[in-house]
Amino acid sequence: MRAVVAVLLLVTAAHAALWGLFQEKQSAPDFRGTLPSLSYAPFEPGHTVADVAADTEKVRTDLRKLSTLTKAVRLYSSTEGNELVPPVAAEFGMKVTVGAWIDKDANRNSRELFSAINLAKRNSNVIGIVVGNETVFRGEQVPIENLGPLPKADDPSPDEAERYREDFARFLRDDAPRIQREEDARLHDVEAQPEDKRAEAKQWAIAENNVHRLIRVIQAVKKSVNVPVTTGEIWNIWRDHPQLANSSDFIAAHVLPYWENFTDKQAVDQAVDRYNLLRDSFPGKRILIAEFGWPSQGYNLRSAEPGPFQQATVLRNFVARAEAIGMDYNIVEAIDQPWKFNEGGVGPYWGILNADREAKFSWTGPVTDLNYWKIALVAVLVGLFMSLPILRLDQPTVMQALLLSAAANGVGAWVATVFSYWTTHYFVWGSAFALSLGLVLLVPLVLIAMARIEEIAAVAFGRGPRRLIGKSEPLAPATVGESVTFPKVSIHIPAYFEPVEMLKQTLDAVSRLDYPNFECVCIINNTPDPDFWRPIQDHCRLLGERFKFINAEKVQGFKAGALRIAMERTAVDAEIIGIIDADYVVHPDWLKDLVPAFADPRVGLVQAPQEHRDGDRSLMHYIMNGEYAGFFDIGMVQRNEFNAIIVHGTMCLIRRAAMDKAGGWSSDTICEDTDLGLSIQQQGWLTHYTNVRYGEGLLPDTYEAFKKQRHRWAYGGFQIVKKHWRRFLPGASRLTPDQRREFSLGWLNWLGAESLGVVVAILNLIWVPIVAFADIAIPDKILTLPIIASFIVSLVHFVALYRLRVNIKAAQMLGAMIAAMSVQWTVSRAVAQGLITEHLAFARTSKGGLSRMSIEFQAFWEAVIGVLLLVGAIVLVVTNGYKQVREIYIFAGVLVLQSLPFLAAVSIAILENSRINEFSFWRNSAIRTAELIGLRPVSLPSVAAPSQPVGSEIRHDG
Repeated sequence: MRAVVAVLLLVTAAHAALWGLFQEKQSAPDFRGTLPSLSYAPFEPGHTVADVAADTEKVRTDLRKLSTLTKAVRLYSSTEGNELVPPVAAEFGMKVTVGAWIDKDANRNSRELFSAINLAKRNSNVIGIVVGNETVFRGEQVPIENLGPLPKADDPSPDEAERYREDFARFLRDDAPRIQREEDARLHDVEAQPEDKRAEAKQWAIAENNVHRLIRVIQAVKKSVNVPVTTGEIWNIWRDHPQLANSSDFIAAHVLPYWENFTDKQAVDQAVDRYNLLRDSFPGKRILIAEFGWPSQGYNLRSAEPGPFQQATVLRNFVARAEAIGMDYNIVEAIDQPWKFNEGGVGPYWGILNADREAKFSWTGPVTDLNYWKIALVAVLVGLFMSLPILRLDQPTVMQALLLSAAANGVGAWVATVFSYWTTHYFVWGSAFALSLGLVLLVPLVLIAMARIEEIAAVAFGRGPRRLIGKSEPLAPATVGESVTFPKVSIHIPAYFEPVEMLKQTLDAVSRLDYPNFECVCIINNTPDPDFWRPIQDHCRLLGERFKFINAEKVQGFKAGALRIAMERTAVDAEIIGIIDADYVVHPDWLKDLVPAFADPRVGLVQAPQEHRDGDRSLMHYIMNGEYAGFFDIGMVQRNEFNAIIVHGTMCLIRRAAMDKAGGWSSDTICEDTDLGLSIQQQGWLTHYTNVRYGEGLLPDTYEAFKKQRHRWAYGGFQIVKKHWRRFLPGASRLTPDQRREFSLGWLNWLGAESLGVVVAILNLIWVPIVAFADIAIPDKILTLPIIASFIVSLVHFVALYRLRVNIKAAQMLGAMIAAMSVQWTVSRAVAQGLITEHLAFARTSKGGLSRMSIEFQAFWEAVIGVLLLVGAIVLVVTNGYKQVREIYIFAGVLVLQSLPFLAAVSIAILENSRINEFSFWRNSAIRTAELIGLRPVSLPSVAAPSQPVGSEIRHDG
């Protein structure tokens, strides 16, 4: 144990060291001065000033903080609370550039312009007015009503109001038609352009019309105030429309390298280059870089990468360059604006202060993450906490502890990443709900992945199985030795419409058992057709008095009801009850080898694995057989170490006293065997398992039968969860903590994993149009990457444990993996039905060749969902072609991974009906290939006399 503790401490120390090693530090020029200007928005759009005092105090608190950082602020509106800023800014000696927001709403535009003019007149610290913000770029054509005369006063006299109405009427009569004719002429000139340039020319003409309208508004404002007036536009709008610059008092150019796909290393050079371009284009004109900034969070835009380090280094480098060349600039923006989700994932994160008015970075010294060690501490502590259960393991090895502790610390790093994301991002209710739902679904997914890593560690690096019953040395026949005592075993074989010859083989195999003291009770239930039961009755008579035959009609309670009747006919002195299915051919040494385990009076049950003798019927049956083997050679062996095996009926031996104490066969679930086994374990009995094959049965006839069987197991398993969960509470049963853990994780690992897989896939499908068309990207580190990691863990778990424990070839293992994935939808449907129903009819698994293949395609819904997932991935990739957001590509990859289980079902359904499902096809193909390449001589057909007609090889069920 000391070695294990040392491993845990070593891994924890290594985890902490990795955080220290990967701590990022970057150098950037120091800035100890005061910024010339910051963009500032005190309230969200649409804000109503209901409480002037409260809103004024909020503005005062903000500006008190900002006055230590900047000399001035730029506003984007002059209403909705922005009108409170200039007088408060004056208290701190700050200048204000007032904004007048311009859009398609003529009434609002009038209010904005009137308020901006009044603010400039009434506040001496207003140093300019910016009419509109990227109005031309946004294509927001100024309404023609706003091109007329501006109102002169807030509360005009009757004479002033009359003069304004006359001036405005004159504008509508004389000027408005002329403006419209000029705009129509520009649009008409587009038709004269070559066809390949017509679209571009039309776009320019529309922008030019808007520029002329905006110029009229700027000129009207200039006549009303004594401060400089301009508009805020992207740099290329000023370049392409020089008349806009000529009509403005100065150029207010926006240079935002992120939106132009420049990297953070190129951002400053790009801004300086655009500044020089404008200065050269308009000599003598004052050039203001009215917006420059970089987002601290969000998603990449091609090469542009947002982030706290990028924001800090870009801004510090920009300010240093700007100060050096005398550039006039305004940083966008002062404070994060959480409401700006309409600007994509980066919209809320342009502030140099977060929404809590805390600095995101320091303007001096190395650029570091101020919260880095807080996040690291969370990661290390969570990793250490999740490593503590390793100390409860029974004699873990060093390598086992190392792998488990490393995985626990990996989860700790993920939890820390979640914590960091949650504390550095802003959420509207929809995004908060989506993230919360995603995390809720990821928690069981992470637990499942951890359980699988634990199983990998136990099998690959742990100590070998110690409770497993192995095959003993060859013994003398059990009939030899007079002093040997053999407890009487009553073997029960329930049957329901089973093929006669198949059931005869089962009975014959029982008759050959090398054990002197047994009886066999064969009960055929609810099978009125005498062609099914009378030959079996005759065969039991032929086999002798040990064989009892029961033909029970109108039996209630499915298979459990039949087994209860069998118990009534069981010999009084039978101490052990054996259960085998009607298709099982047992080996002679089954009882001889396993009954001795009951010499320990604490043992209540011994289970042997299932095996199948028809795995060579087709390729589909071959991979089915491989899929079944994994459960019996991996999961059951590991659960047996904790006395927590799952009883699966056939090849099971049960102490009669244990069965009676547990209440016998119950019909309230359709998995009566597993239900009874769990009840026996809850009574405190020991159970044992052997992975030695003591018999072979038959595989389901068809893929439909395979899925129906798995549906019954999953539905019955969920019934058992609902029935027994209270007995897992402390003190409710004699289950040990290890048994509770194994059953709980087992249910979660099977029912939970499959159901979660389907739920998450469907939710992701719903999310696709939001991601593709609403500029919302999935946060990769906390939602998508864990799904990919979980898939990788599951893949490694399957391959590693199959290679270590299951004696099959690699090709069969690959097929088994496909078969295992293919029932995800089936299991999830069973769980969903278990949630809303209490009982379903028992469905017999068709075996022995009696069932006909359904004409329906057996993977229709799997095909629908699988194709939708692939289409969703394609849509994401196509719509992401321009922006190339990394998170969207990762999300598309997740959809492809999630489609695999559904497509696995489709592939098996197609395989079942194809020629390649037959082994003869592959043998003939190999022979033909060998003949074609000359490795085998071609045999010529010999001429023979006409033969008798050959009967059809197709069996017709009668």
